[in-house]
Amino acid sequence: LRLYTQAAEQGDVIVHYYLGRCYRLGIGMVHDEKKAARLFRKAAKQGFAAAQFALGRCFAVGAGVVQDEEEAVTLLPAGGRPGFAKSAARSRRLLRAGQGLRQERREG
Repeated sequence: LRLYTQAAEQGDVIVHYYLGRCYRLGIGMVHDEKKAARLFRKAAKQGFAAAQFALGRCFAVGAGVVQDEEEAVTLLPAGGRPGFAKSAARSRRLLRAGQGLRQERREG
């Protein structure tokens, strides 16, 4: 954890994303969605697609940020890169249909 934190402090985009996942899931540390969203935002600003998608999901469900489905829709297309296209498209469809993502989270 110490090495991840040091790398994040030096601006490592990939570490920002993975450390954010650790905070979001509570892996090796206390679950903290606000810290996760901040780390996703740092990586997303540097163009890291997985972080953009993760931050979009945070906005969609209000995880660590104020829920903002419009912001979510702008971030989710970034996840349309290989490996994220299907999830991004499904999330955008749900948001545009006014269903949000909270229901999707409950359904699994």
